[in-house]
Amino acid sequence: MNGSTGAAIDVRGVSKWFGDVVAVSEVSVRVGPGITGLLGPNGAGKTTLLRMISGLAAPSEGEILVLGEPVRDNPGIYRRIGIMSEHQAVYEFLSGRAFVELAADLHGLDRRGEMVDRAIAAVAMEDAQHRRLGEFSRGMRQRMRLAAAIVNDPEVLILDEPLSGTDPRQRIEISELLTQMAGAGRTIVVSSHILEEVETIASGIVLMVDGKLAASGDYRAIRARLNERPYRVSVGCSDPRGLAAALVGMDGVESVQVGTEGRVVVLSSSATILQTAVPRLAAERGIRLDRVEPLDESLESVFGYLVSR
Repeated sequence: MNGSTGAAIDVRGVSKWFGDVVAVSEVSVRVGPGITGLLGPNGAGKTTLLRMISGLAAPSEGEILVLGEPVRDNPGIYRRIGIMSEHQAVYEFLSGRAFVELAADLHGLDRRGEMVDRAIAAVAMEDAQHRRLGEFSRGMRQRMRLAAAIVNDPEVLILDEPLSGTDPRQRIEISELLTQMAGAGRTIVVSSHILEEVETIASGIVLMVDGKLAASGDYRAIRARLNERPYRVSVGCSDPRGLAAALVGMDGVESVQVGTEGRVVVLSSSATILQTAVPRLAAERGIRLDRVEPLDESLESVFGYLVSR
């Protein structure tokens, strides 16, 4: 996040409604160079906000500036932005290279061949570039779509669920590429409904719930707030009653129950306490842990906690 006047993306009191449905409600946020994660459960308004930031949709109310200029109906700004939408539809009859070339032509790039070569190499798809997109796996298709998004060497990159469908190795490669681009001074917004998916690369976080801004700022500060929320887990172990007795009365532990199938259900005032106390107490008493499962870890509950603060 960047609160200076030089923010690359400046969203000012933006709302978007479709008939009686409010998709985004009075969102104001500023984004500067680096990687910012746009997080929230499905239906939170992330894609609608990204479409407005990209100039693909007009706000019903408010204003959005990108690189200091209004983004809507501004071809000059479009040439400085890279966009990768959530929807994965592509022209399956095109080769991967032809798909990236099409994006280059739409931007009117002068050094077309050189720029296309560089974009395809950046996503490590040189060996598959002449195959038809219809033959690609979902992860390969995502990587070639990313190549098309960066072919114009954009100053601002908008990525909606870019890691969807990729395998662990591909996620690492894409994350490394985005980190390199951010290190060169670019502004990158990556949306996801999975907190852990962007935590290793994002320095700033924007959280949305029900079309509203729940929180924004430094990732570590928001993560600390999440770790202090009420937290409930179910623990499977070799000695449920022994573990329950050890947990009762601990600071931060509000209740302990031995539930069905001998599982221990623990309610704590802090996620941090449970993350450290359960394995420590089990090890001290020679109790084998089989499974530790959060019972209220949906994004709706996590982000709803932040909204209520």
